Amino acid sequence: MTAHGIASELGLPLFTVQLDGVITKFMGASASKLRLIFESMTGVRGVYFFDEIDAIAASRAHENDIGEARRLLNSFLQLVDRDQSHSIIIAATNHSSLLDRAVFRRFDSAFRYELPTGDEARQVIRNNILAFDAGSVDWESIEKHASALSQADLAAAAVDAARKAVLENDGKLTTEELLWALEGRMQIHSN
Repeated sequence: MTAHGIASELGLPLFTVQLDGVITKFMGASASKLRLIFESMTGVRGVYFFDEIDAIAASRAHENDIGEARRLLNSFLQLVDRDQSHSIIIAATNHSSLLDRAVFRRFDSAFRYELPTGDEARQVIRNNILAFDAGSVDWESIEKHASALSQADLAAAAVDAARKAVLENDGKLTTEELLWALEGRMQIHSN
């Protein structure tokens, strides 16, 4: 969501780097693919988003480290160091403790997103249901049920509730639909 927001504000295209397409079983091929991405940054200015960066940037001191993973991380670090493009590189992980410390030194800023407060949760949901009349929604109840969910989960729950309202309730969004969607998102995390 942050990468999308930055790209939108700057009027730049957002490119999401799919790391499963970069990592191969052939020695050296992964680093070559990564190099192609960095070369494209010079030719096409944009926001390049490396999601789940821990897939290639796990700590080199980790017990399960394999040589190819270490070489890929070294290549990534060198490519970031040598980058002279006018593109923006953003990386994200849900497991910052797994990252090699050298990764943090390569980026100008690091942000940690905490779960939203009740008021922030309300705003995230409202922003995703703008086409609906939310005047009758019991926001106190919604805030209580939203307390353990991330911004992304809240946005997805709002979309789920909106879909249900359109398909099953003549386009009327109710507290019940929102609670149903929030509960569905919480169940995903409890499994």
